[in-house]
Amino acid sequence: MASSSLAQSLESHLTALRACRRCANMHAPPIANGPVKTRLLIVGQAPGVREPELQRPFAWTAGKTLFKWFQAASGIDEAGIRERVYFAAVCRCFPGKSGKGSGDRVPDGVEIENCSRWMQAEFDLLQPQLVIPIGKLAISQFLKFGKLTEVIGGMHSLEKFGHRFDLIPLPHPSGVSTWHNREPGKSLLSEAMERVANHPVFVDEVVNRQSRGG
Repeated sequence: MASSSLAQSLESHLTALRACRRCANMHAPPIANGPVKTRLLIVGQAPGVREPELQRPFAWTAGKTLFKWFQAASGIDEAGIRERVYFAAVCRCFPGKSGKGSGDRVPDGVEIENCSRWMQAEFDLLQPQLVIPIGKLAISQFLKFGKLTEVIGGMHSLEKFGHRFDLIPLPHPSGVSTWHNREPGKSLLSEAMERVANHPVFVDEVVNRQSRGG
């Protein structure tokens, strides 16, 4: 797809996405990043309570941790990542609180299915070659696993939505979780981020584009 045509298609996609109100128990509006033309996708779980206010994914505490991981591994700061990586998610609206404490509600199967059409459209438009799912819910959309230790630190070649790509899962950078701050999670996270930073798609789409000023 020509660059100008892709840009228009992404703009149309994001306009339709932000207007979606299919799930009655989700807290609209849907949150989306800008129309980034790239072969690299980050797939989050769902927005938190602060993302609707700030109108971008990973806008609060978890995001600060996530972008620190990227900067430590690659030297690319938050602005560089946001400008060169497309941010998708399992669900695009804040699910609300769980009612069993301070945690966010986990989206149900119908909500996940409703929202999957947006991710499928993004795969069709961008044809990503590297996908980085963040957190158990996001990883489970691509891989079957029991524990994070089975999937974090590795790279997986697979197919979804009719497209083949490499998958490098990351743990969720939530301040509630201590998994990535203690062993073996700490070492596995380091291995995963090293794989991301050295992957040809990340190098080309993020590192090289920044050095070219693109």
